[in-house]
Amino acid sequence: MPTIEYKRVLLKVSGEALAGDKHRGLDFAIVNKLCDSIKTCVDLGVQVGLVIGAGNFWRGVKDGADHMQRSHADSMGMLGTVMNAIAVADALEKHGVDARILSAVEMNKFAEYYTRDTAERYLNEGKVVLFAAGTGNPYFSTDTGAVLRGVEIEADAILMAKNVDAIYSADPQKDPNAVRYTQLTYADALAKNLKATDITAMALAMDNDMTMVCFGLDTENSILRVVQGEQIGTTVKNQF
Repeated sequence: MPTIEYKRVLLKVSGEALAGDKHRGLDFAIVNKLCDSIKTCVDLGVQVGLVIGAGNFWRGVKDGADHMQRSHADSMGMLGTVMNAIAVADALEKHGVDARILSAVEMNKFAEYYTRDTAERYLNEGKVVLFAAGTGNPYFSTDTGAVLRGVEIEADAILMAKNVDAIYSADPQKDPNAVRYTQLTYADALAKNLKATDITAMALAMDNDMTMVCFGLDTENSILRVVQGEQIGTTVKNQF
């Protein structure tokens, strides 16, 4: 049996990553590849909690800027995460993976209401748990929601699957001299104001001594490789 470094993980996938080159909506080739990776991890006994962003549909702070009241724009973003969760849960079921959606906002036609105990029970049953609607509050990103759920379920690590393959000192697409980091402490990441996640998410992970790994979703077998402890992307901890 392969060695498993992280037996319970909270996987955060950006909505943009699921849109692919279309940049909006869902690219089901990418969705199915994600589900294949998750199934491989589940078959190895890894317990997976999953948070999906909504940038492929709506980013409240960006798309609603100067046009809408921020709380209303963020509410639309929460609904976008529910749509993504429904799509990915459906795809997981087609891959033979039992999945449950837990929403931070009550909407019993589409998802169960989130409680920590319900999530714990489903994870222990081997089900993938999709956490939808962020924290249920405006002004909090899905990155922060992912860290919050990771802390609540006592995950061994938070896996941030992004469009970029690691944390850099600057945007590598704009700055060819951007430095790529393989390891960072939270203190350094915050001091350097690195844009791996928002500050609230980073501070919450630091306060709760969580391991975070930031990597590219499209890197070959990235999720499995991280779960097995291979050093890809950037690992962030309080100390090494």
